[in-house]
Amino acid sequence: MADRTSRISGFYRLPVERRRALLGLAREELDILATGGLDVDTADHMIENVLGVFALPFAVALNFRVNDRDHIVPMVIEEPSVVAAASNAARLARAGGGFHVDLDPPVMVAQVQLVDVPDPDAAAERIDAARADILALAATELAGLCARGGGPHGLACRVLSRPGDPDGGMLVVHVEIDCRDAMGANLVNRVAEAVAGRLAALARGRAGLRILTNLSDRRCARVRTRVPVDALGGADVADGIAAASRFAELDPYRAATHNKGIMNGVDAVLVATGNDWRGVEAGAHAFAARTGRYLPLATWRRAGDALDGRLELPMAVGTVGGALRCHAGARLALELSGATSAAELGALAAAAGLASNLAALRALATEGIQRGHMSLHHRATPRATVPTEVVK
Repeated sequence: MADRTSRISGFYRLPVERRRALLGLAREELDILATGGLDVDTADHMIENVLGVFALPFAVALNFRVNDRDHIVPMVIEEPSVVAAASNAARLARAGGGFHVDLDPPVMVAQVQLVDVPDPDAAAERIDAARADILALAATELAGLCARGGGPHGLACRVLSRPGDPDGGMLVVHVEIDCRDAMGANLVNRVAEAVAGRLAALARGRAGLRILTNLSDRRCARVRTRVPVDALGGADVADGIAAASRFAELDPYRAATHNKGIMNGVDAVLVATGNDWRGVEAGAHAFAARTGRYLPLATWRRAGDALDGRLELPMAVGTVGGALRCHAGARLALELSGATSAAELGALAAAAGLASNLAALRALATEGIQRGHMSLHHRATPRATVPTEVVK
């Protein structure tokens, strides 16, 4: 879709049909939204033992300006307040120029475990010396990807245990693969299987597990935003958000909830676009604990007349393959977003994560999380079942 503004005042007050018209959805796209983009026959080819399909609300978050471009951000989530809160936080960030996102190249890692290795250190040296041959072998499995500028380009070997340890001699070999616009799980797993025999021979042991790692720390997104203090509601609010950030940095119990709020935004975008939100979630929490302490993925600091926010997390997403091949709803979500590459989609998901975090901390620092959250819970409750005291 052509570039358009994501700043649509009063969008949430409009009836559904008017919202659809404002976004310029064609008749066939409206049909997709009516069914969720998935029929039973398609679902039956996606997973096993299918009985039907399960619907969740498909919404859009507004006001997002990411890397100097407006985006409509699709979200699929069941929790009230997440979409509204992200949209409101994006409006606040917009006052300071929006979100700026830097992404690493789309590198994923294949892990090959080698066990029963009699001399792990010597084995690691042999494998390192054969690096070029191993990468060439990996490349034969990915000719199409290599032709598009991706493919295997790095290898590292680590000794995990030695003979005499409870697990005996064990190595793990990482093969790094540039996956371009794919999330890359199938590509990476194929490489792991292809090179395992050669690696086992070099190690004089045997191959164990051969699979990707979801700790995709070679493929991170880094988001920053600078929100004017006046837009937030004053210095006290900005200082409260910064203090809440410090709380999460000092206490893992708070950090877990802080990060859950981030993933509210991230996961909703990934579910909408047919991506593996569970893999990104696993990678995010492992990344949060990479120092040996569980830490917040996002931090906030007062900087003069603004509040500076920073978020870093692994972001392994794709705009080709996976559910996008067969799920019409996921393809429509991607089109609505305006993202034309995995990098752009990753930037949107990460920005939605930081926006969700800002919204939660601002609520906590002012009126508390329950007021707005529970009012939207009540709105979502079928009127016939709402107690009289709630609807008065």
